Amino acid sequence: MLLGSERLLASSRLNGLKVGILANPASVDRDFRHIVDQLGEASDFTLAAIFGPQHGFRSDLQDNMIETPHGTDPLLNVPIFSLYSETREPTKEMLDLIDVLVIDLQDVGARIYTFVYTMANCLRAAAKTGTPVIVCDRPNPIGGLQVEGPMLEPGFESFVGQFPIPMRHGMTVAELARLFNEHFRLGAPLEIIPMEGWARDLYFDDTEIPWIMPSPNMPTLETAIVYPGTVLFEGTMVSEGRGTTRPFELIGAPWIDGAALTARLNQTGLNGVRFREVMFEPTFQKHTRVPCGGCQIHVTSRWDFEPVKAGVAVMRECYGLGAERFWRDPPYEYEHDKMPIDILAGSTTLREQIEQQVPIEDIAASWREGVKDFEEVRKQYLLY
Repeated sequence: MLLGSERLLASSRLNGLKVGILANPASVDRDFRHIVDQLGEASDFTLAAIFGPQHGFRSDLQDNMIETPHGTDPLLNVPIFSLYSETREPTKEMLDLIDVLVIDLQDVGARIYTFVYTMANCLRAAAKTGTPVIVCDRPNPIGGLQVEGPMLEPGFESFVGQFPIPMRHGMTVAELARLFNEHFRLGAPLEIIPMEGWARDLYFDDTEIPWIMPSPNMPTLETAIVYPGTVLFEGTMVSEGRGTTRPFELIGAPWIDGAALTARLNQTGLNGVRFREVMFEPTFQKHTRVPCGGCQIHVTSRWDFEPVKAGVAVMRECYGLGAERFWRDPPYEYEHDKMPIDILAGSTTLREQIEQQVPIEDIAASWREGVKDFEEVRKQYLLY
């Protein structure tokens, strides 16, 4: 298997150009070589600028909504521009330094992961300046077959969701770039470098590519597998496990009875998953240094597991154990008016369903028509 970045670097496509690169620590090849190091060593072209997404080019900022300053790479003497700073879109002055912008970012397969919107913002800026953009494709770590979850509705666009797609989209980063650029009409001069040897039924550990944390709270593939559902807990006062060694797999709060929660969840008949009672104490963010009762999500069959349905099921049961202190108030990701859960879910519908304790099967059924419509649209943009 070859990554898009490996294919690009083996070609002469960049020869004679001033190159900008949007990357972070996960932008490595099978031999752990980072794309910035390889671009910096090249003699046929010039590395002129580095761009970093949320958490910074070096992923050294742990929390959300913490802006990253601009800087300079001390070894290469190349400017590093943060696209999670006073600007989330490269400026004309930044793009004037380069002839082409290369994007090599590892997505995790969920609508709300912000790296793909940094990519979208780059496409918007490039459309204005005419700067060519090359997107190097990488695997969707949770496969490219399953699509699941509520659609984002008009009026709920934010930096954790710019386009009407479902929570688990089943696309690679380059396929998303095509979807954004063509279907949603961003209109940038876009070139795609596909992978060789990747298939839609592959999870990340079926490839030869090393897992490097794409962001500070995405330590393992197991995290990515549950993330499309449990990330919704960012819109609540229940801990999603940040500040533990198992973020997004551990869910709990000081007022939750873990035994009661897991008993109810294990009776729901959800496929491919078991829930185990836990106590944990986050070291930062929600409920810092306070013992939390809750559950750990154990995926027993990836192909049967529906992460969004499972995450919503946990949310529904947690709400039933402490509704009066459940929802998180704004702001969230620079949105000051809408409820954080509505921004994450893409509408008010899921919050209303949780509050009304709608059965989980009915909640899951409510998003299937939107998923079906999206699958028809995405067919045009699939590469594999």
